[in-house]
Amino acid sequence: MAASIATNPPQPSKVPHPLRESHFRLFWAGATISLFGDQFYLVALPWVILQLTGSAVAMGTVMMVAGIPRALLMLLGGVVSDRFSSRKIMMTMASARTVFVAAIAVLLWFHVLHLWHLYLLAFAFGTADAFSYPAGSAYLPSLVKKEQLLAANSVVQSTAQITTIAAPAPAGLAIKAFGTASAFLIDAVSFLFIIGALWKLPDPPLAAVSHEKKPSVWRSIREGLSHVYRDVPLRSFLILAAVLNFCLAGPLVVGLAYLTKQRFGSPASFGIVISAVAAGGLAGSVVAGIWKPRRRGVVLLSGCGVLALCLGPIGLLHQLWAICGALAVMGISSGLVNIQIISWIQQRVEVAMLGRVMSVLMFVSLGLVPISMAVSGVLAQWSLKWMYLLGAFAMLLAVSAGAMQKPVREIE
Repeated sequence: MAASIATNPPQPSKVPHPLRESHFRLFWAGATISLFGDQFYLVALPWVILQLTGSAVAMGTVMMVAGIPRALLMLLGGVVSDRFSSRKIMMTMASARTVFVAAIAVLLWFHVLHLWHLYLLAFAFGTADAFSYPAGSAYLPSLVKKEQLLAANSVVQSTAQITTIAAPAPAGLAIKAFGTASAFLIDAVSFLFIIGALWKLPDPPLAAVSHEKKPSVWRSIREGLSHVYRDVPLRSFLILAAVLNFCLAGPLVVGLAYLTKQRFGSPASFGIVISAVAAGGLAGSVVAGIWKPRRRGVVLLSGCGVLALCLGPIGLLHQLWAICGALAVMGISSGLVNIQIISWIQQRVEVAMLGRVMSVLMFVSLGLVPISMAVSGVLAQWSLKWMYLLGAFAMLLAVSAGAMQKPVREIE
């Protein structure tokens, strides 16, 4: 009997859900409230710009001002998050955002706001994004076990999608009832919750101070780029992510706005199609947290292929429900692919290099967005049908190139 008991294989312990971890739960709660407040800012900012100028060009240039430092400083943000405490970086950036948003609220309240104030706000937010995005991605793995990362990213992304769906309506009501200053003030207050959560959380292990001389910033950036280049699967998916974001960003923002105006003539239709994308993204984020595929590389390539196949026909569709259906499927695929890629990178890359690698991912993803917007505007004016078809064709080429590489297909 003793021998038979000894030969029984041990049962694998079940990995607890990340929300059972007190540190992750505190971080998630603070981030959720902050994300909810951000939606008030995102609704109020274009409204204020149009009130001040009545110009769509001014609104576009304000958004561009935010994108420039976000792209240019992203790689530097990765280096900083690898050298210093990612928790303290996020606290610093959230504190700076609190001050800037509160200042805009005060200027609005006293009716002394000018357009240059909003340019300054956009530049400050873009700069903060360049440092807080890599820091957040590098900090999350210190709050949960490696086996919990997929579910943790699913929770974070699902929450972001929920706030995107749920918060704009209350934001609009608050602006109508109390004015735009109230929306900026609510966003400023919401930052205090993530600052408070981070204040109570511990530093990541990498925050221990080293007395060895650190390499220069440029050398650190080169080390991050070299690390990505030498890793064939990682390099392939970063290139794929760059192509996907370039082909999707413009068509899903500029293209959809132009399409709904031309074919349906109603801003409500634009809101409906955006909600379809967000709802699909929420579903994809939830699925990604539950489903753990054995052949992750095949799943990622397949999801990217689905995105391309759904993008192509949008310009040919003339029924709102059909467009929403295609966008919902795209949202599901995008949510699934994004979480799988981020979780895979967090599990694959050593902690000392994680901030830089994540900054490379964000740089290639966000750096091309302004160009995508401009190109999509020109193509949409020329032909909506061909804008979507050309984007889908470029995406399929990128997916095919990735699928031809055995290390990519064999990612577990």
